[in-house]
Amino acid sequence: MSPISVIITIAAYFVILFTISYIAGRKADNAGFFVGNRKSAWYVVAFAMIGSSISGVTYVSVPGMVAASNFGYLQMVLGFVAGQLIIAFVLTPLFYRMNLVSIYEYLEDRFGISSYRTGAWFFFISKMLGAAVRLFLVCLTLQLLVFEPFGLPFILNVAITVALVWLYTFRGGVKSLIWTDSLKTFCLVVSVVLCICYIASDLNLSFSNMISTIADSDMSRIFFFDDVNSKQYFFKQFFAGAFTMIAMTGLDQDMMQRNLSCKNFKDSQKNMITSVISQFFVILLFLMLGVLLYIFASNQGIQVEKSDELFPLIATGDYFPAIVGILFIVGLISSAYSAAGSALTALTTSFTVDILGTKGKTEEEIVKVRKRVHVGMAVIMGITIFVFNLLNNTSVIDAVYILASYTYGPILGLFAFGIFMKQQVRDKYIPLVAILSPVFCFILQKNSETWFNGYQFSYELLIFNALFTFIGLCLLIKKDK
Repeated sequence: MSPISVIITIAAYFVILFTISYIAGRKADNAGFFVGNRKSAWYVVAFAMIGSSISGVTYVSVPGMVAASNFGYLQMVLGFVAGQLIIAFVLTPLFYRMNLVSIYEYLEDRFGISSYRTGAWFFFISKMLGAAVRLFLVCLTLQLLVFEPFGLPFILNVAITVALVWLYTFRGGVKSLIWTDSLKTFCLVVSVVLCICYIASDLNLSFSNMISTIADSDMSRIFFFDDVNSKQYFFKQFFAGAFTMIAMTGLDQDMMQRNLSCKNFKDSQKNMITSVISQFFVILLFLMLGVLLYIFASNQGIQVEKSDELFPLIATGDYFPAIVGILFIVGLISSAYSAAGSALTALTTSFTVDILGTKGKTEEEIVKVRKRVHVGMAVIMGITIFVFNLLNNTSVIDAVYILASYTYGPILGLFAFGIFMKQQVRDKYIPLVAILSPVFCFILQKNSETWFNGYQFSYELLIFNALFTFIGLCLLIKKDK
């Protein structure tokens, strides 16, 4: 695709996005920004949540991962379903009963101010780094397709990208995000389905032939029970998926803001169950697309150095009609900008409510603070993206993702102890426990093959991180006088 085509595609998408954002958020107050006034229809939230769970990295990476991991990712997605059920029937009623704006307010009520601040800061660090990395990868794509051909610097790319994210979230917050995420879900599903149709047509495959071709492929294996030391082992993936969903959705202010925008917890439960089942089938579509992409690449003699390059290379090349490239750009932009927008809104909410505090302030004072924080979060995100580019090392991206998963472990341990144990703990020592738990996990991961006969930790390391936090809290239990 030419740079002009990419610009026109992005501009058209943002015209629609800003229109939806304006209509949805034009009357939003603080309650609308933070929790959508708790008036969102559950089926609208459910549809929006499908797209909000899929980032630009997922959009590009999942089709490419089938060569190395087959359909094994579905093992983890099954864990997502189990984890979502726990969130729906354990956490959601609790949060609604307490009428929380920020879910980390629970920690203050249960343990004290130190626990509250610990949960908020761990979320802040994780979300800021994760959102910046996702947006950084999109900036790299835009730099290659648009800014570089015109000789424009990367810092201008970052400034425009972050400014666009800020613009469509500054007014309505969650109230706007519900509807912009619905647009994103529509664009994602349509783009993937049409890409599958075009590639299958080029390969002269009918629908039934396409299904049988994918099913017969060596890349379509789903379950792995043969090697307990492998990262693909079923129970590792399944339980890691369940706990990852609990930690990164149920205990994530970004994701739970949407769920808490429903009218009541019953509607929120309907939304969560519907969205996670739909998410399973959408990810299945991405994996099916991956098999077709590899078959097409083999037929055309296309070779890629990295699996992440497969989908972009074929979609934006001259192999298919221009509509395929347009659909790819729309899908990528919608997933990336929506994820960044929701992260920016959640960071603004958490920093305003949890770290700065809103108690005792008037509505007007909260509005002023919220708007300043929103600008500050956007600036920090832009600086973080620019620093990633200066480091120019893809291992930094891997390190940040690992760090992001580590930071959810202490939050999971704190909530698990608070819900399942009745004792009080010495609140002032909780930050120390939250810091030491990831340190112990890092030592465990680095030495696991030596200590445990070749065993390699995968995402289940999150469980051990939470377990270390839980044990640490047990050591801090106050003795009855």
